[in-house]
Amino acid sequence: MNAPTSAKVLAPTVKLLINGQMVESKTTQWRDVVNPATQEVLARVPFATPDEVNAAVANAKETFKTWKKTPIGARARIFLKLQQLIRENMKELAALLTAEQGKTLPDAEGDVFRGLEVVEHAANIGTLQLGELANNVANGVDTYSIMQPLGVCAGITPFNFPAMIPLWMFPMAIATGNTFLLKPSEQDPMVTMRLVELALQAGIPPGVLNVVHGGEDVVNAICDHPDIKAVSFVGSTKVGTHVYNRATQAGKRAQCMMGAKNHAIVMPDANKEQTLNAIAGAAFGAAGQRCMALSVVVLVGEAQQWVPDLVAKAKTLKIGAGTEKGVDVGPLVSCAAYDRVNGLIERGVADGATLDLDGRKPSVPGFEKGNFVGPTIFSGVKPGMVIYDQEVFGPVLCLAAASDIDEAIALINSNENGNGTAIFTQSGAAARRFQEDIDVGQVGINVPIPVPVPLFSFTGSRASKLGDLGPYGKQVVLFYTQTKTITARWFDDSTTSQGVNTTISLK
Repeated sequence: MNAPTSAKVLAPTVKLLINGQMVESKTTQWRDVVNPATQEVLARVPFATPDEVNAAVANAKETFKTWKKTPIGARARIFLKLQQLIRENMKELAALLTAEQGKTLPDAEGDVFRGLEVVEHAANIGTLQLGELANNVANGVDTYSIMQPLGVCAGITPFNFPAMIPLWMFPMAIATGNTFLLKPSEQDPMVTMRLVELALQAGIPPGVLNVVHGGEDVVNAICDHPDIKAVSFVGSTKVGTHVYNRATQAGKRAQCMMGAKNHAIVMPDANKEQTLNAIAGAAFGAAGQRCMALSVVVLVGEAQQWVPDLVAKAKTLKIGAGTEKGVDVGPLVSCAAYDRVNGLIERGVADGATLDLDGRKPSVPGFEKGNFVGPTIFSGVKPGMVIYDQEVFGPVLCLAAASDIDEAIALINSNENGNGTAIFTQSGAAARRFQEDIDVGQVGINVPIPVPVPLFSFTGSRASKLGDLGPYGKQVVLFYTQTKTITARWFDDSTTSQGVNTTISLK
């Protein structure tokens, strides 16, 4: 919300980036960046003014005139340098991320690393942005295509991956020759800004990458601005749908990765210990605050007897601040998230689900003010229950039952979301049946969080994704470029004229 911060807060301010300079915002609206384990105010983030947004876009538009003509090798070398700088500063980046977002230090390093992989992919832009040529499509005529950048592109990123998802966006957009306007999450922008500093250090010229902060007003300004050609978004379905509709109505390309209710099928033949470990990690890691978290497990047949074992496994996970050694489950990102998750747990009980493990109000010595909810497990969950129908975005696992794989697949395909899914089985036939019939973007076979590596593109189906092309991989090169097709014929002095051709045939 655009709520002013108390004047007595003396925390440092997060800066805007315009024309290569870190700029103090002139706004009167600020939001506190809060450590979710302690409630300590770490910084104040500005909600940029319309003039500041316009200045950032204008600068990016002007810079595009020269950046688009920068040799492709020169662009690639910037990202070779950036990947080196990210590696060298991994510990610092992870510490920043944990302080403002809450996830454990090892998970924070994973957050940075999965973004780093996209930076490395961007360094390969020379082969990714190649056009095509067909020789002699007609007599003396060649046709070829080139992939040219669009102009100013923009990215709107969520709180749950403040390193990885910005790195999904601006490296590929910039490597393809565009300039970029980034709006990080207003809840945890500090690690994003440190990555931006490293990008400048790596050699990204002034104006190629600009950063503004804010809430709804800034998002709408990005969607509406006539000089922004494409918008990439990751976040909730509600906001993503708004962004997609508003941006496309303004004539922009848009890709929106949105909400999820990720299901996993557990077949009776699955490796029990491996499966239980995978489910516990994917359901409760990052306190369930992943768009690819496993939030529903469908137990098929005899696997329904595994509920006590899963509860026992979840009880072994340690709850605490992300900075503490051996911690598995950190705090939720905000007090609002804490209240929402606790409210949904209460609603699950009221709707008749069986609460097998109650993670509310855990004891976390030394961090009594933290937004902690421990691993929570419901069984007997069915569609129509709020705990099933809504994306909880907390460490809450719903267990459903199915008699066979057909019933389990039907349940998953009837859910409005289609972000990620997985099956645990030792049967190749069951796995192939699953991958063939399931209507979900990311599919795991004995892999609980099947986010693809950057050689491939993140995708999604139904309410989880709007837009034809996904982030990173080959698809994002198409998203951030326009294909120009050239048909050419050259004449020399000895060419004999064939007269006027009034048809559309090439002769």
